[in-house]
Amino acid sequence: MPAKRFKLFITLVFIAAAVTALFVWLSREKPVKVIVKNADTGAVQETVANTRAGTIEACRRAGISPSIGGQISSLPVKEGDIVEQGQVLMELWNQDIQAQYELAQSEVKAATANANQVCVRAEVANRESERQNKLQKKNLSSEEAVDRADGEARAQKAACNAARATSEVSKAKLKVIRAELERTRLSAPFAGIVAEVNGEIGEFVTPSPVGIPTPPAVDLMDISCLYVSAPIDEVDAPRIRVDMKANISLDALAGEVFSGTVKRIAPYVLEVEKQARTVDVEVDFICQQDCENMLPGYSADIEVILDEQDDVLRIPTEAILEGNKVLVFTADNLLQQREIKAGLSNWEWTQITEGLSEGDEVVVSVEREGVEDGAAAQRDTSVR
Repeated sequence: MPAKRFKLFITLVFIAAAVTALFVWLSREKPVKVIVKNADTGAVQETVANTRAGTIEACRRAGISPSIGGQISSLPVKEGDIVEQGQVLMELWNQDIQAQYELAQSEVKAATANANQVCVRAEVANRESERQNKLQKKNLSSEEAVDRADGEARAQKAACNAARATSEVSKAKLKVIRAELERTRLSAPFAGIVAEVNGEIGEFVTPSPVGIPTPPAVDLMDISCLYVSAPIDEVDAPRIRVDMKANISLDALAGEVFSGTVKRIAPYVLEVEKQARTVDVEVDFICQQDCENMLPGYSADIEVILDEQDDVLRIPTEAILEGNKVLVFTADNLLQQREIKAGLSNWEWTQITEGLSEGDEVVVSVEREGVEDGAAAQRDTSVR
């Protein structure tokens, strides 16, 4: 073979080899980026959570309205006002009843004065009767005078009793009119804050017809004490007991978790939607000072703690695949599937009893494409 052809052949062979090597290098499988977390030791809680958003409720809240109808003549409070127990919130026109009340007060005074006058006469008649009896014993008074004095004393005593009874009747009448007057005034049954006022001066209010709910004249709530009411699935409800500890979280205060205790479990199941039967569970804040920046109506979630273990091996719950399996990031940058045995678990952490050791790195970005057993991988350092 001529030398030139041989050199050309060798050159073509080298070029082909280089192209093949480049093709293999370009077509090789790229490592998938994964987010990993270490298996470590810590506390793990087994919890049950609400199925739908719960609500912050005031411990005391009353939608109150006058028990009688009438025209609003006074509205001394507005929404947002803090009121004391017994403070007048609304008053209906009541000048006619007020006049009757003042008249009844005068009648009480008159009846009392008359009773005092009559009873003074009765005392005088009684002393005269006693004096006549003493004189008769000394033969200084006739029997007729004694009888007349005794009769006058009994008559005046009866008149005194009648006058006192009349005075009591007038006082009772005054109480009746006072009660009628109070029905025209809406007073705070407890100290709290006025959440809503439905009505303006000059408008008429009427009691709600039986079976037809209407907005209250004043919505009053005591926000010094708050709790969370949340629905729990009927499957989880039997495991919950009063006084169990719970974690409380709010959308309005993202990132903060508050401690609470279960104070009440509803004794019945609600069927709000088809195939969704729930039991309302109420949770108190352990520290009521936590409620200072909260408002009734905030959405809230609860996690009732059924069991808790400290210093156990745990991994993020999001790392667990179906069938109690995880993907471990190995020292040679490969993903290796392992089967585990889990203990207590919640949305954040799961206790590991078998299958992993402390320090093992497990993949938490299991939803990424290409994340599977045997895949080449590298840590995603862009995510912490």
